[in-house]
Amino acid sequence: MSADQVMDEESGEPEAQFGLRLLEAPVVRRDDPRAYTSIVDHLNPGTTIERRVEVSNKSPEPLRIDLYAAAASINKRTFTFAAGRAQNELTEWISVDHPVLEVPPDSKQTARVTIQVPRRASRGERYGVVWAAVAGAGKGNVKLVSRVGIRIYLDIGPGGEPPSAFRIEKLTPARSREGQPRITAQVRNTGERALEMSGKLWLSEGPAGLRAGPFPVTRGTTLAPGDTGLVSVALDDGLPNGPWKARLSLASGRVKETVTATITFPSVGMQGSSVIPDFAQRPSTLSWGLGALLAILAAVGIRRLKRRLGRRGD
Repeated sequence: MSADQVMDEESGEPEAQFGLRLLEAPVVRRDDPRAYTSIVDHLNPGTTIERRVEVSNKSPEPLRIDLYAAAASINKRTFTFAAGRAQNELTEWISVDHPVLEVPPDSKQTARVTIQVPRRASRGERYGVVWAAVAGAGKGNVKLVSRVGIRIYLDIGPGGEPPSAFRIEKLTPARSREGQPRITAQVRNTGERALEMSGKLWLSEGPAGLRAGPFPVTRGTTLAPGDTGLVSVALDDGLPNGPWKARLSLASGRVKETVTATITFPSVGMQGSSVIPDFAQRPSTLSWGLGALLAILAAVGIRRLKRRLGRRGD
């Protein structure tokens, strides 16, 4: 779930507490963590899907909550929300069965979001957000609107879903002027779907055998297909310079990659030399390749066994 605050045209500050969450994921994406927080899908032109969402009022007062779809884009490696209720091609395909919900205190209600893709829709990935919004009370000229949203990553095209993949190209250690160490990873989106990067980093084999971590990756990097961006990890201030064996594991949904590299942090306020990872593990690619290899070997074995049995029968 993403959250945002925007200024609207009347005044007042909303003090309400409310939430929005996705209640279901496609069967084919039950193993994809992103599918439980965002609407992530691939559809053929002419397809219609529905997703249930839950709106919760966590305040002691009843709330009038608006539900609507608005435009979004990927801009400078960030999933960017359009202002207000700005529309794009994707939002024109989206409808909500309850555009306005009157939600009692400390209660929940559900709504259904329908996406109907035109038969002549062109190939490509579209982005949007389903928002739940509450306007603040007041009589001034400017009203503060609070809203929380569910992101939409919808790919359109005939046939199967385009591949998702990425590559961690290099790691760069640094220390801020305050002395905090940081590792930045350069990541390239080598697939055909947008990626939301998350992950963790571990340090081992440090001075006197020290180990540290895991340290969470700073969230917020979204890579469009073919794009290259930076993913950073902030570490503990007291860590010595090293050398260290760094292990970085990044993921976007069910696509993952883990790399290792030997790094040494520089002096305060400096950036160290970039290091190309000396090992890469791609579980998704490896498991698919191993499964394909086993299937081929099994098929060859079955053919040979049938030939032998046939010869004996003769």
